[in-house]
Amino acid sequence: MFCFQCQETAKNTGCTLGGVCGKKPETANRMDELIRQLKLLALTRKPDRELGLFAVQSLFMTITNANFDEARIAAQLERAKELTGPTAARAPLGVLSCENEDIRSLRELLTCGLKGIAAYADHAAMLGREDDAVYEFVFRALAATAQELSAGELIALVLECGNIAVKTMALLDEANTGTYGKPQVTRVKTGVGKRPGILVSGHDLRDLKELLEQSKEAGIDIYTHSEMLPAHYYPELKKYPHLYGNYGNAWHRQNSEFAAFNGPILMTTNCITPVQESYRNRIFTTGMAGYPGIPHIADRKDGCPKDFSAIIALARTCPPPTPLEDGTIVGGFAHDQVLALADKVVAAVKSGAIKRFVVMAGCDGRQKTREYFTDVASGLPEGTVILTAGCAKYRYNKLPLGDIGDIPRVLDAGQCNDSYSLAVIALKLREAFDLDDVNRLPLSFDIAWYEQKAVAVLLALLALGFRNIRLGPTLPAFLSPGVAKILAETFGLKPTAEAKADTEAMMQGK
Repeated sequence: MFCFQCQETAKNTGCTLGGVCGKKPETANRMDELIRQLKLLALTRKPDRELGLFAVQSLFMTITNANFDEARIAAQLERAKELTGPTAARAPLGVLSCENEDIRSLRELLTCGLKGIAAYADHAAMLGREDDAVYEFVFRALAATAQELSAGELIALVLECGNIAVKTMALLDEANTGTYGKPQVTRVKTGVGKRPGILVSGHDLRDLKELLEQSKEAGIDIYTHSEMLPAHYYPELKKYPHLYGNYGNAWHRQNSEFAAFNGPILMTTNCITPVQESYRNRIFTTGMAGYPGIPHIADRKDGCPKDFSAIIALARTCPPPTPLEDGTIVGGFAHDQVLALADKVVAAVKSGAIKRFVVMAGCDGRQKTREYFTDVASGLPEGTVILTAGCAKYRYNKLPLGDIGDIPRVLDAGQCNDSYSLAVIALKLREAFDLDDVNRLPLSFDIAWYEQKAVAVLLALLALGFRNIRLGPTLPAFLSPGVAKILAETFGLKPTAEAKADTEAMMQGK
């Protein structure tokens, strides 16, 4: 195998014996076959809604920590072959089939961006929102990675990928708010109740909604985990009294937190880690997530909800969760809520009460180097406001950072896809300050990345005109020195360094 799509890839060069994520070589190679078949499909056919959704769901399955079930990936591969039909088209197999380092780098940057777009497009489609332009680009870009294109042509596609990422995140924002209402500032409990519970992780809000509806008379509570925390901010979800609170932290602490929860766990999407014996008999997957030997809750059919009766029945036999903490987390600062505070925010900036905004969105991970983000948040002066989205927030969302007036110093917009909200906020603040360039705002970016959705978010930010973004704890292994140099010279992209030095530089606008 060879895989270098995530930030934790071995030695920041590539996993070859087995994935750091736990992916086995056989599974990795099967994913490579699926990606090649998607390229053949894109070279052979034009996308309609059925083919477009199939392609994005297939790409979604290959995202880091989404699906470890080789049998399900093999079934997806066979279906891709059926949809492609007989063809004389050719497509490379595996990353290393391209010998030119920079071309390989651009192809993989584009592919990773597509995987991130695919995840967001699938979530939107589950809520009835699809955009043919997104599917058309996915097919065109997949086909391009199988053709002999120049570096310039691939760079153009990478930049277009950023624009499509913006379009897709806007589509998902519309789907979420149109279905569940606009997020509201909410104080979420982190303690536990006395009833048995189900812990829901991942990102799919429709799965959570259907589970809440089916369990409302079951005598159990529902808890969110990791990227599901923002579900508490939506009016149509928070109205369920048995949506009790948030349990635990970011995805990589599953080993201890899932064991302590005592009840069943539902993984709706990534990030699932290798399942431990302590909770193997009470974890379920659904959607594009999967793990060998773990029960999978089937997709919806004929417009009917998924059937969560098995997980609900199991929950009723389990003891309540073991407490991990007992406090609250405040969130719900999506673009509508922050823009409602625009006058106060502008006044605070003009008075000097707010000196700078720092966007610290993205992913968390296991590496000790990620303590950098906690150190940056702790070291920012009192006049700074952190704008965040994604599970990176767990590095600092429980720190006692206080408020500036009645504006919290950590404004959590939601899931990783809600980085779109942060961009909207910045663009609206540019208008409020009558600036011709968003980069003239007192605004810095210090982004944590782990997997491919963060790549899509990064490309989206570049497409929207944001520059001088710090990215860490390392630059992606799939960026060749030549491509990294282009991104640095064109967009000011730079790796994170030492926390204190980066903090001081950001406060100076550097």
